[in-house]
Amino acid sequence: DVFRMPAGMGIRLDDGPGFPGAKITPHYDSLLVKITAKARTRKQTAAKLVRALKEFRVRGVATNKSFLLHVLENEEFLHGTVTTGFIAANPYLLEPLKEKDRAQKL
Repeated sequence: DVFRMPAGMGIRLDDGPGFPGAKITPHYDSLLVKITAKARTRKQTAAKLVRALKEFRVRGVATNKSFLLHVLENEEFLHGTVTTGFIAANPYLLEPLKEKDRAQKL
């Protein structure tokens, strides 16, 4: 329904079938676009990714955006002290965020 990609210094987007105006069917490739970021520190990089994810608008298909935002705002993750039990120990990471549909208000 809606697809808008973020941009900015230190943000890299590797896109697949996702672009503004694309028709995404139920048979889509699960990688619409990959976001990576670069900064001097882990916390600065996480902050860039949080900003980019909050700017990202995707409607009409399920995404892992909520999970990524929860992870990027977790202090244990930001300090780099997570273990393989990180997700199991933090089940809130899987809870969806409630967002307003602001995609049309540019």
